[in-house]
Formats: sequence, structure tokens, C-alpha cells
Amino acid sequence: MAKVILTHEVTGLGVAGDVVEVKNGYARNFLVPKGFAVNWTRGGELQVEQLKKGREARALKSAEEAQALKESLEAALIKIQVKSGAEGRLFGSVRTQDVADAIAEQGLGTIDKRAVQFPAPIKTIGTHEAVVRLHEDISATLKLQVITQR
Repeated sequence: MAKVILTHEVTGLGVAGDVVEVKNGYARNFLVPKGFAVNWTRGGELQVEQLKKGREARALKSAEEAQALKESLEAALIKIQVKSGAEGRLFGSVRTQDVADAIAEQGLGTIDKRAVQFPAPIKTIGTHEAVVRLHEDISATLKLQVITQR
């Protein structure tokens, strides 16, 4: 087991500043190279405290912003244009980046593609749902309308 300090939020693992123990391969091959974590050291404990203080200072402000963004996202119907076949099946599937881009194009705000999650892969034309994690405790359920690109 490897001890790492998270520098970004990782779904199912923790938020920035958390010290977690994960399997050696997960830390060595994914978390550290992608910049989601750094190896734990004694000096790293100081970084943890600084990250936690910064996170707490931003938490109240960002929670209010996240709640406002949640309300606007849940009220809107996000349209995503994709290429599809004759029977409404997509060539591939809708990606999280597609959802993030569609939200930005419709002027609803900017979100990180890593915050978007699908209950099931979207591979057909029609209305679907996705969940966007906006804050530690705040998630928005989006209504997506997948339409054929002309």
C-alpha cells in the first residue's frame, strides 16, 4: 500500500488535501502521473494543512455558487448534437467532454469533464440523464437531449 496526498478531487477516494492509502500500482501508474496526487512525505504534511485551509476558505463561497449553478443546470435541457445512423444509434457514444462543451456553448457555465457521470452509456438519440458533481455535497441531475447532427 502506498500513502499519497490528493491534489485534486478523485471520485470515490477523496478531495484535495486528503491523505489516503491506495495500492502501489494505482498510485504509481495513475494518480501520480496524472497529477491527481503526490507521494506522501513528512514535508508533505505541511502541504496538506495549506490545501485544507485554502479549501475551507473557498468552501462557503463555492457552495453558494454550486447551488446556484445546480438550479440553472437542472432547469435547462442540454442539447448535444452527434453523428448517428439511420436507426438512431450513435457512432460511438456521448462523452463527458461533449456534455461539458454543450453546457459552455449554451452559456450555462463551465464545468470540468471529470465531474460528469453517466448512469449508463449514452448510445442512442433521445432524452437521457447525467449527474454532475459540482461540490462535495452538491450534485445536479442534467436532462440531456441527444439529437442528430445535420
